[in-house]
Amino acid sequence: MTAQDPDADVRRLSGEAVADGDPTAWFERLYSDAAQGHAIVPWDRRAPHPLLVDWVERQLATSGLTLVVGSGLGDDAAFLAARGYRVIAFDISRSAIESARRRFPTSPVDFRIADLLNPPAEWRQHFDLVVETYTTQSLPVRLRPTVVLHVGRFVAPGGQLVVLAVARDGDEPIDGPPWPLSRADIESFAVEGLEVLSLEEIRDPPGTHHWRAVFSRPAG
Repeated sequence: MTAQDPDADVRRLSGEAVADGDPTAWFERLYSDAAQGHAIVPWDRRAPHPLLVDWVERQLATSGLTLVVGSGLGDDAAFLAARGYRVIAFDISRSAIESARRRFPTSPVDFRIADLLNPPAEWRQHFDLVVETYTTQSLPVRLRPTVVLHVGRFVAPGGQLVVLAVARDGDEPIDGPPWPLSRADIESFAVEGLEVLSLEEIRDPPGTHHWRAVFSRPAG
C-alpha cells in the first residue's frame, strides 16, 4: 500500500479481489493495513456523515432498532447510538469492527461481523431504521441488484431506509471503485414494497454531488 494515493490503492485492491473471484475481500486488507498505519481509508472522516447528522437532527423521534450497513470504523453508528437509537452495526471486515470497538469502547453499539451478500436470515424486515452510506457504490456494478435487494429487505413494516451515496449525472461508465449512483440506481432501492419518501440531490459544499434518499415500508 502506498498511502500517498489512497484512491489508487483502493482501485488496485478492488481490482485484485474481483480478479480473484471474491469482490469483498479487499475490505479486510484495507482496514487491516490502516489499523497498522500502512494505509488510508479514503472515506474515513473520523466523524459521522454530515448528511446523516442533518437528517437525524430533523427527526421527531430518535429511537428504534437500527442497522448500519457496512459500518467501517463506526462513526455513523456511534452517532446514532448517542442520539438514542438502538444500533447494530456490521461490516465484512473483522479489522474494521475491531477498530470500531476500540474507538468507541463505551458506546452501546452492537458491532458485528457480517456479509451483506449473505446476511443473517433473522435480519429480514427486522429494523425500524436502516442506514446505508457508500457501501453500494464500493461494490462492482454487477452486484448492485443483490446489494439493493438485501439492504431493502432489512427494513421492517413501518420502518425507514436512509441511503447516502455519491451521485453521477448520467449513465456513462465509470472506472471504480467507487461507482457513483445514478438517479435510477437510487430509485432501485424501492424493492419489495419499499416506497420513496424523499430523494434529494445535494451539491453542498460546492464541488460535491450526493444523493440522500429515504424509503419507507408501509406498516401493514
